[in-house]
Amino acid sequence: MPAGTNRLVRYNAAQNTFQPEQRAGVDRMVSFLPTPANLGFVPATHLPASPRHPEGQRQPALVLAESQPAGTVLEVIPIGLLLLDRAGEMESVLVTVPARPSQRILPVTTWHELLSQYPTAREVLRLWFQRSGEPGEVRVVGWRDERAAEKQIRQATR
Repeated sequence: MPAGTNRLVRYNAAQNTFQPEQRAGVDRMVSFLPTPANLGFVPATHLPASPRHPEGQRQPALVLAESQPAGTVLEVIPIGLLLLDRAGEMESVLVTVPARPSQRILPVTTWHELLSQYPTAREVLRLWFQRSGEPGEVRVVGWRDERAAEKQIRQATR
């Protein structure tokens, strides 16, 4: 999902396309805040099946960078991990920045740098994720640093 959009999209691996996310046949949109960063996934990962994702899913990742078209592949540095409770199901989202300095909009490569230089970043992300579902459906459970993010990637690539 490109930064700056309100329309939710999902990757369809069977068709190798990005399609609007729908509920009851209607395209889903996030009201109030557009996506504050690019929302995608780490291609080489696979998470276990769950009620929400019966076939599993790839590790979600948020890329703090200029808006990128859907399908853009970027090399990134994981700087944090966001833990969500999405309607009773735990979900982790990597917080990343582009590996290439020329693609970065923030001069940070660690969780500590992000929080010290942009203290409101965590609040903006919390608000967006809470609004990304139905009211009360998404709750932020916690935040972790780059070490936890790297551990999550290792677990998702097994």
